[in-house]
Amino acid sequence: MKRSCNRKETKTVNRVARIRKALVPVAFLLPFGIIFCMFVIFPFIFGITISFFNWNMFDASRTSFAGFGNYYKILFNSESIYFSYFWNGLKNTLLFVAISVPLLIILPLIFAGLLDRKPYGFRFFRFSLFVPTVLSISTVVIIWSWQFYANGGVINEFLKKIGIGGPNWLNAQPWAWVAILIVTLWWTIGTNMVIFSAGMKNVDQSLYEAAKLDGAGAIRSFWHITLPGISNQIVLCLLMTMIASFNVYGQPQLLTGGGPVIDGDFTTTVLMMRIRTIGMGANANPGVSSAMSVCMGIIMIAVSIVQSRVSKRRGD
Repeated sequence: MKRSCNRKETKTVNRVARIRKALVPVAFLLPFGIIFCMFVIFPFIFGITISFFNWNMFDASRTSFAGFGNYYKILFNSESIYFSYFWNGLKNTLLFVAISVPLLIILPLIFAGLLDRKPYGFRFFRFSLFVPTVLSISTVVIIWSWQFYANGGVINEFLKKIGIGGPNWLNAQPWAWVAILIVTLWWTIGTNMVIFSAGMKNVDQSLYEAAKLDGAGAIRSFWHITLPGISNQIVLCLLMTMIASFNVYGQPQLLTGGGPVIDGDFTTTVLMMRIRTIGMGANANPGVSSAMSVCMGIIMIAVSIVQSRVSKRRGD
């Protein structure tokens, strides 16, 4: 009897110990899980749900089921004002992605490669390139906006002194996009540069010594040794940069306000600006705004999947 009781007690103790052991990580993860569900999972599901309704934020009785009507308005119904809002905003967003992503990969690579050779003062230059990344977009725009003023701006005053007439940076194209691109590069280039620099430190230095003995110069060594050695970092930065570029909002909103207007089109009004205006503006339509957000998310996911598969195949 005593042995059977001892065995039962031992099993009970072991069971309790296993349960406690299993509950320990759950207890640590539970607060984060609750916050994650509140601020990520629930808004994600709720946003998709809203996209299928004619949603009224102030009067629930006026909310009605729309099915795919909101998606039809923005994707196929050319007579709807939301159709032009969506496609014009998407066009401007894709334009920004096309011109910003290559520069935000190539320039940090060049800077990281130069600083990796540790020239005189490299720590100062690395610090200077990274510092803007800690600033908020509002601060960045305040720093740059007065420099882009057509009359009295720092850049145009400098150009005037050397005999060059400065452009109307924020109210004419293509200078409005150039201004937005300059601000974006100055603000974000340091992040990718630091990631590339960290990757370069892990490249086997003996490969460079062997390449030097074979007569390879700096450019060939960078192309055939450095780039393959940091391929994972390049893919990571490419994905992060593309997602960030699709979500561009602060730069055109605060610098140009979506203008200049040419032939009735707001030439720097990106899709995120339209989504916010339609979702929270004076004539808010959260259903259409959510449908735009879902479509934009699907495009971003598709681009990321294609990019990952292409990069993986090249790696293989």
